[in-house]
Amino acid sequence: MSNDKIIYDITPFTHLDYPGKLAAIVWFAGCNMRCIYCYNSDIVFAKEGSYTPEELYAFLRKREGLLDGVVLSGGEPTLRDIEPICSTIKKMGFSVKLDTNGLRPDRIKHLTKEGLIDYIALDFKAKNEKFGYITGSSLFQNFMETLDFLITESFDFEVRTTVHADLLEPEDINGMIQELAKRGYKGNYYLQKFVPTQANIGNIDSPIQHFDTTLLSETIPVIWR
Repeated sequence: MSNDKIIYDITPFTHLDYPGKLAAIVWFAGCNMRCIYCYNSDIVFAKEGSYTPEELYAFLRKREGLLDGVVLSGGEPTLRDIEPICSTIKKMGFSVKLDTNGLRPDRIKHLTKEGLIDYIALDFKAKNEKFGYITGSSLFQNFMETLDFLITESFDFEVRTTVHADLLEPEDINGMIQELAKRGYKGNYYLQKFVPTQANIGNIDSPIQHFDTTLLSETIPVIWR
């Protein structure tokens, strides 16, 4: 229902989260992962949020001409019925970026084929050997299906990974780089360092190990954020 409060929060402005665009971020409540480094635990475990889609549209109407795009993030947006939301946002003249873990390939395929998404940031959490431990999910193949689809369709997307040196070592990242290259990924691979906060799902601290960036493969362009 359009009056459900499925939106946890709205960030009115960002120039960092949507490449080349001024945007707002829409944070959807709920997630199908339990990443141990995740600092958005309040969003992940939330059953509902603070805003309805209608309240989002009212906010965006006041931003027409001021913003270029809208980032759908979370949590995991594809757990929600975001097709009508994307359609309405697009009709208002905004570009739409989706931040996703890729575990709902069928929904992502539909959204892209219908032209409801313009750009995707796909989170590559880990290779299969560490995927379950880091994410609390056994759906690695769902992620790979999404990755293969976006590559095959030449969709405009980026791949990114959060790096905690006690969880992912350079050899792990190199394995992920090789996987991306093998499957034909041509874009940049964005790495972002774990940010210590007062609380995260796994209650983990700053890494003890040093992450030696000089050991990373140069097979595809790696950019730190």
